[in-house]
Amino acid sequence: MSSISRAFLRRSIYSLTCCAWLALPAAHALDLKSADLRDHGALGSQQVLNGFGCQGGDQSPQLTWSDPPAGTKSFVVTVYDPDAPTGSGWWHWVVYDIPADVRSLAAGAGAAAGAGTLPPGAHPGRNDFGTLAFGGACPPAGDKPHRYVVSVHALKVEKLPVPAAPSGAMVGFMVHANALGSARLTATYGR
Repeated sequence: MSSISRAFLRRSIYSLTCCAWLALPAAHALDLKSADLRDHGALGSQQVLNGFGCQGGDQSPQLTWSDPPAGTKSFVVTVYDPDAPTGSGWWHWVVYDIPADVRSLAAGAGAAAGAGTLPPGAHPGRNDFGTLAFGGACPPAGDKPHRYVVSVHALKVEKLPVPAAPSGAMVGFMVHANALGSARLTATYGR
């Protein structure tokens, strides 16, 4: 094959590859936003625990998500502190079986049983304070600021196969087995 033929062939393959790539539909990534949190910002006093020496509003943040992956059948929302001095982190909030048509949770949705505003069908999991509610940030005094990872997970199942009031770790295990996509915001807090 002549060098002209090879050059033509390479240009043709390159052109076809570029055209095929441009013809692919744009991929959408699950997106998470909050009126109460800024990614890589500090937590506000509303998301700080009111107890254990901390004084805050102990209120779950407002969350809105969009662009779930195709095939999403439910969502899970979690708030987790990987820096807690427990050896396994700290689950502050777990909400599972959020219906696929829901795209937001209001501020305070994680209030104690009966006072929160979780969507119909959604269930609270047990946090590491031992409650079925949102528990705010309260790292040990003098510790470096802790990270609070707020996540929404799109799942391929409508209901998680978990017992009532599951732990955050159990929900986390099931999320990883059924996730289609995730988005997160990380805020920090120290005292």
